[in-house]
Amino acid sequence: MKQEPVDLQEGAEAPVFEAPNSEGRLFRLQDCRGRWVVLYFYPRDHTPGCTREACEFRDSYAAFQQEEAVVVGVSTDSVESHARFAARQQLPFVLVADPDRAVVRQYGVWGPKRFMGRLLEGTIRSTFLIDPHGRIRRIWRHVRPAGHAAEVLKELRRLRTGAEPARSLRPPSQTRQTRNASAVGTRPSPKPKARKQP
Repeated sequence: MKQEPVDLQEGAEAPVFEAPNSEGRLFRLQDCRGRWVVLYFYPRDHTPGCTREACEFRDSYAAFQQEEAVVVGVSTDSVESHARFAARQQLPFVLVADPDRAVVRQYGVWGPKRFMGRLLEGTIRSTFLIDPHGRIRRIWRHVRPAGHAAEVLKELRRLRTGAEPARSLRPPSQTRQTRNASAVGTRPSPKPKARKQP
């Protein structure tokens, strides 16, 4: 029976799962409760785009730790492939092996995509930012590897500080400008000075 596609939305509870990591140990998402989780899905170990993405998360790893976040990479590669990839690129974070495609289907990131002009099924590069309560706060789909780690880190910091995104700050400033302009336009003109008597 064909499974119905999953369409997770921001604000939904992150599906829990358990799967082996690159060391062969069981990783359980629910064990990360109380911390932020950067859960990123990528197509395949050792490929140029996936290597670049992993290395950018590696280079930003200390900054993610300062924000009390866990970085977790997931692909359909085997534990052995993950072990080689992590060792070769010196990755300090968890890589989860999902060869039976259970986790990628849970998160709705397995499906048709175009690669080198061909339409095929595979992992759609995506990232889910999960808060300490287990809720999905931000989703990136069809990710471009270059600069993505920095983008996720920026959003994590914004959410942790409770700052509003720049686009939501524009209307109030525009309103203030309009109000100020209106005030200038309605300011009473000064009274003419009385002429001195000769």
